[in-house]
Amino acid sequence: MARKSRPNMSEMYLEENKDQIYENALAEIESFELPLGTTLRSVYDDQPNAHQRFMEKLDACIRNHDREIEKMCNFHHQGFVDAITELLKVRADAEKLKVQVTDTNRRLQDAGKEVIAQTEEIIRCRVQQRNITTVVEKLQLCLPVLEMYSKLKEQMKVKRYYSALKTMEQLENLYLPRVSQYRFCQIMIENLPKLREEIKEISMSDLKDFLESIRKHSDRIGETAMKQAQQQKTFSTTLQKHHNVNYGRNMHLGRSRILESRNEMTLKRTFEEDDEHDEEVLTAQDLVDFSPVYRCLHIYSVLGDGEIFENYYRKQRRKQARLVLQPQSSMHETVEGYRRYFSQIVGFFVVEDHILHVTQGLVTRTYTDELWNMALSKIIAVLRTHSSYCNDPDLVLELKNLIVVFADTLQGYGFPVNRLFDLLFEIRDQYNETLLKKWSGLFRDIFEADNYSPIPVANEEEYKIVISKFPFQDSELDKQCFPKKLPMSQSVPQIYIQVKEFIYASLKFSESLHRSSTEIDDMLRKSTNLLLTRTLSSCLQNLIKKPHIGLTELVQIIINTTHLELACKYLEDFISNITNISQVTVHTARLYGLSTFKDARHAAEGEIYTKLNQKIDEFIQIADYDWTMSESDGRASGYLMDLINFLRSTFQVFTHLPGKVAQTACMSACQHLSTSLMQMLLDTELKQISMGAIQQFNLDVIQCELFASSEPVPGFQGDTLQLAFIDLRQLLDLFMVWDWSTYLADYGQATSKYLRVNPSTALTLLEKMRDSSKKNNIFAQFRKNDRDKQKLIETVVKQLRSLVNGMSQHT
Repeated sequence: MARKSRPNMSEMYLEENKDQIYENALAEIESFELPLGTTLRSVYDDQPNAHQRFMEKLDACIRNHDREIEKMCNFHHQGFVDAITELLKVRADAEKLKVQVTDTNRRLQDAGKEVIAQTEEIIRCRVQQRNITTVVEKLQLCLPVLEMYSKLKEQMKVKRYYSALKTMEQLENLYLPRVSQYRFCQIMIENLPKLREEIKEISMSDLKDFLESIRKHSDRIGETAMKQAQQQKTFSTTLQKHHNVNYGRNMHLGRSRILESRNEMTLKRTFEEDDEHDEEVLTAQDLVDFSPVYRCLHIYSVLGDGEIFENYYRKQRRKQARLVLQPQSSMHETVEGYRRYFSQIVGFFVVEDHILHVTQGLVTRTYTDELWNMALSKIIAVLRTHSSYCNDPDLVLELKNLIVVFADTLQGYGFPVNRLFDLLFEIRDQYNETLLKKWSGLFRDIFEADNYSPIPVANEEEYKIVISKFPFQDSELDKQCFPKKLPMSQSVPQIYIQVKEFIYASLKFSESLHRSSTEIDDMLRKSTNLLLTRTLSSCLQNLIKKPHIGLTELVQIIINTTHLELACKYLEDFISNITNISQVTVHTARLYGLSTFKDARHAAEGEIYTKLNQKIDEFIQIADYDWTMSESDGRASGYLMDLINFLRSTFQVFTHLPGKVAQTACMSACQHLSTSLMQMLLDTELKQISMGAIQQFNLDVIQCELFASSEPVPGFQGDTLQLAFIDLRQLLDLFMVWDWSTYLADYGQATSKYLRVNPSTALTLLEKMRDSSKKNNIFAQFRKNDRDKQKLIETVVKQLRSLVNGMSQHT
């Protein structure tokens, strides 16, 4: 029972559960809140008879609802009837109301047509207003773009290209993106690159014009810069000298006055010029408009092509540098040629220096230094070449001054110029050479114009004038009364003045070379030594050797050189006063004038000896001996007496010469006369000499001996001068006395009476007498005395020949 009851309870539970499921399904169907598919599927997913049972449940539910509806209708039926009744009652009124409403609507429609028209007009105006507002908004958005583009066009028109590029940049980055949808914007965008290219081309064209302009005007720029540098240096130097009270106090008096007046004039002129230019001082850079460079640099930098611009600028400037450094072929002929050359170079580097300092990276210090070193090498080579053609010292001095100004100007701009000052030392040597050539001509003119006679002074004033030009001191001469004569000729003070002028000229070159006083003193002394030892010495040597310079002139030249030699110490004092360097300084050079004038004096002395000998030769050449005369004339030959008289008068002129010179000249003349007479006897063209000719010749030699013994020049001891004729005297005595036995017996002994007679000389003369005797005495063989004499001559000839041969073999 228990087992059977338990299944029944389960079935009962299942039945109840199914009923609940059906009720839930119906409730869901009524609610319409869930999809019916799911609900119906849950119903039909059950047992096969579930459909029938569900339909039964559904029908039961429907019947319940119908009963409820019926109840509700029954409950509200009376109210519905009452409502229908009421509607029927108001039906007529509704018809009336409809008619009235229709009439009212018609009238409203008629009355609202105007309102509708006005409303439509208002709507249209509102649309226009909205459109206008939209247009204004769009125009306000486009107007800045158009204004900027108009501004761009205006900037292009007035050539404000850098600003134009900035405007383009604003247009591209700020304004155009706002209105990029418009067609005009696209046109602008397409035009901007073209405008950039146009700006680049225009700015490059302006740059080319600028480069061409500074190439043409670089000389003016450089000239202005050099002038300002020179004025500044002159002003500083003059101001310093003006405040230096002791400046030049030890200078030579004449030079001091000149320098003082020049300094005062220069200082005054400098202050006047300074006052004149105080209001407006234009520098060299003010002469150039650098705006094309700045614009082009900025434009290319903005466009990102700065490096291209820098390379182009440097390349073009290098080309211009080569053109500037190329000199004209005739530059060395005038100062203006050098000035223009230097001005162009200074102008070039002034521009580069300005570009270096006002631009960032267009040119660098390395670039300018490299360019300057290249230019400096070229400049030095050009100056070396062209200065070598300069023969005018004034032109060389002008060149030096230009180089100094050129160097000082560029040094002020920071360029190294030491090599230029080194070059000036080379040019200084050339300047000294040109000075030496010029002074050589001056010395020659002075020597040509000199009368070679003592300077006459008639009174004290003339005497002071002479000694103011030349430092002459002679206590003996001071005691003499006027008029009197100074021992030197007019050329001496003139030479002394010219030497001082040479020192001044040499000093001009040494100025502004940034050298110490010691170096300047050394340079002056060296150049003066060159003047004395080379130029003046050469002029004196040439003067001495000139044919028209006679013995009187030579004597005066010796006197002149003596006084010039004494004046050398005054020249040393003169140089020391100029340079303020004491002569006791260890490194101070000395003037070599002593040796110069001594050499000239020795040359003049030698020329005196030579001219005396030449004059003696001239007299000897007019000698006309009859070598075959049988007897002498009993008196000396006329030519010899004229020669002796000439020698006497000449030696009287030698009284102003140093005693040794006069004695040497007299001794040389007598020795040359003796030698010439001896050569006359031994002349190979002379074949025969008679005894009468020997006697006549002996008379002439006697006159020579008398002349020597008369002491034509004082200072000879004893018969020293007569010894010049000792060879002739012993030879003639041997032939006049015919003492051959003694000669032959004593030959070779120191005590021989005829010690100075050479056997060969005696042999030559004896053979000439033998030949003359044979020819003139045809009948001598018929006279015993003549035959004996002839035999003696032959015997002596043989003995002399044997002596000569023996001497030859011994030798």
